[in-house]
Amino acid sequence: MGINRIHTDVGDALLTRLRESHPDFFEQAVVDLLLKMGYGGAEQRGKRIGGSNDGGVDGVIDQDALGLDRIYVQAKRYADGNTVGREAIQAFVGALHGVGASRGVFITTSAFSSGARDYGKAVPSRVILIDGVRLVGLMIKYRVGVQVKQSYDIVELDEDFFE
Repeated sequence: MGINRIHTDVGDALLTRLRESHPDFFEQAVVDLLLKMGYGGAEQRGKRIGGSNDGGVDGVIDQDALGLDRIYVQAKRYADGNTVGREAIQAFVGALHGVGASRGVFITTSAFSSGARDYGKAVPSRVILIDGVRLVGLMIKYRVGVQVKQSYDIVELDEDFFE
């Protein structure tokens, strides 16, 4: 189908641009995506906290007005074929424990090794792993880094209306 091909092409272009972007830009793009997905509430309470002393956490999103419930984010720009291994997930889980958190989102522009995925499922902390393919799919769905060029409504007869 034509739409799927367009999404694939745009997704490939998004991944290329994200991999070439500055780490600060990528971290902010990830936070922006999570806010567009509805995390952070109506007040859009989320921020990039990455940097050399970020303690292994690149962003934080407050889920309530007082910041009692938080989601922590790790964003890694890796080249295609350079998979995120178990060690990186272990380090992120350690960083979560360091800030007293029980859940986080680890997002990469590449993929996760099977060891990383298995470890993410096994730890008591809730860690969601988002690879490059899922990342660009979410960016397209929630319109982050893309814009709508054309839109079409396809209609069909509503049989329920005529009953």
